Amino acid sequence: MPRVVFSQLPDEARLWVFAAAVPLAPETALTLIAGVDEALEAWRAHGAPLVSGRDWRDDRFLAVAADEAATGASGCSIDALYRAVEALQASVGTSLTTSGDVYWRDAAGVVQGADRPTFRTLAAAGTVGPDTPVFDTTVTSVGAWRRAFEKPARESWHARWLPARV
Repeated sequence: MPRVVFSQLPDEARLWVFAAAVPLAPETALTLIAGVDEALEAWRAHGAPLVSGRDWRDDRFLAVAADEAATGASGCSIDALYRAVEALQASVGTSLTTSGDVYWRDAAGVVQGADRPTFRTLAAAGTVGPDTPVFDTTVTSVGAWRRAFEKPARESWHARWLPARV
C-alpha cells in the first residue's frame, strides 16, 4: 500500500511542497494529480514502497509526503520525486519546481505569487502587511502543512520584509 489518503498520514510524515507559478484550472489540476498519484504508486526507496500521499490546495500548492516511520525516503527516492514532478510540468503548462517565489492571499482572497524582490516592494508600499496571509512553502512535515502552511505575515519568516512599526 504505497499511496494512502493524505489525511491518514501522521503529522510527523516528511513533506515536500511544490508551488505552481500560475493557478491551475480544475481540469489541469486533475491531470497533475493523476500523474502524481501514478508516480506515488511506483515511488520506492531502495526497492521498498514508500507510504506516501499528496494534497492539492488553492489551485497552486501540491504537497507530497512520505511516512518515514514506515519506510525512510532516500536521496535517490527524493530525486525521483522531483524528476516525476518536473516531468509533469509540461502537461500542466507551468513550473512546479521553481524555488524562491513568495505566495500570499490578496485582499480579495486570491493567491498571488511573485519573486522576493517584488514581495519586498509590495511590503514597502503597504500592499502586503502584517495581517496578509502568506504561505510557507518551506514546511517539511505534514503537521506543519496542516497547522502552519498559511498564516499572517507577522507570524512567518516573511515578516523580515515588512516595514518596522513605529
